[in-house]
Amino acid sequence: MSKKYVKIINGRILTPYRLIRNGEVLIADGKVEAVSEDETIGYDAEIIDAKGAYVSPGFVDIHVHGGGGSDFMDNDMHAFLNVAETHARFGTTAMLPTVLTSTKSAIIRSLATYEQAVAANMKGARFLGVHIEGPYFAMEQRGAQDPRYIRDPDPAEYMEILDSSSSIKRWSVAPERKGAIPFGDVLRERGILPSIAHTNALYKDVIQAFEHGYSLVTHLYSAMSGVTRRNAFRYGGVVESAYLIDEMDVEIIADGRHLPAELLKLAYKIKGPDRIALITDAMRAAAMPEGPSTLGSLADGIKVLVEDGVAKLPDRSAFAGSTATADRLVRTMVHDADIPLIDAIRMMTATPARILGVDRSVGTLVAGKEADIVIFDEYINIKMTMVKGEMIYVAS
Repeated sequence: MSKKYVKIINGRILTPYRLIRNGEVLIADGKVEAVSEDETIGYDAEIIDAKGAYVSPGFVDIHVHGGGGSDFMDNDMHAFLNVAETHARFGTTAMLPTVLTSTKSAIIRSLATYEQAVAANMKGARFLGVHIEGPYFAMEQRGAQDPRYIRDPDPAEYMEILDSSSSIKRWSVAPERKGAIPFGDVLRERGILPSIAHTNALYKDVIQAFEHGYSLVTHLYSAMSGVTRRNAFRYGGVVESAYLIDEMDVEIIADGRHLPAELLKLAYKIKGPDRIALITDAMRAAAMPEGPSTLGSLADGIKVLVEDGVAKLPDRSAFAGSTATADRLVRTMVHDADIPLIDAIRMMTATPARILGVDRSVGTLVAGKEADIVIFDEYINIKMTMVKGEMIYVAS
């Protein structure tokens, strides 16, 4: 049986470490077969003319809650598919659906719904598993996480959740909570990534957590401790710990709202593109008009107000979620924070893929990997999104 070939021509191809001008990408049966500076011949291929636009690996979002009016906490398979299709329009080809702090039963239902949605997802960004964000957080750093459900890690509870599904790939926890350190060991033994989030931890807590598998900091700066005073003495918090531990990975919400340009520049200067993953952390209001919305499930979520390109608590006292899409993250890093495009793309592709352990199949345009590809212009406007060699979005 002959292979199905697709060839992307006339593109500025972004490899992990260089830009190939006027290059070509040859795809065979949904996988990258060759990336070339020269014209490849001898193939009866479908031709896609990039017309001088950038040809990039598809964007990998390892922290996303919703979009297009849907949220993963809605516990509806069609909501999952709508989120995947919505974000594909903005260049995301792979995502880690994230469920919020809630009851044990609601989390388990979300996991079951995810497993139904995986098989039905034909037109959206591929699913990479599930990220559970909470409920084991510091109450003072809960942000918009529902305080009714915040609690300490309970082995009886989390073992039931873990045993209910093989789809859990990551769990965000405040490491100073009672029981969080042995919980990290359990996660690591199961091949699940423990992540530090919504926390008042000090440096000593973070070091201990890192030794027990907590190798990622969830949305750096947001809902976490910085330098703090206790009994008149100053201590480094999670932000300083993330910078001090060279091997610690971080994710940042580069939507131009959660962090100003100077903090984006600082994180890039200290951690570099190989330790930073750009994330949307998007809720249901992503790609929707501004106005009232709901964080979490429609049935049991928190009412929020979307304005100025971000979700806020109704009293405007704090942000309550991101409405970003992946193209906006790259655009912010390049145009506002003056980060080189090739590094911004690495933070949106290769680095998150490596953090999640899926870099053998996605994250870079390399022969043998899945043909997850996005084409965009100078302003990061998405022209085409491809998953496994199939076009799932083409701009009109």
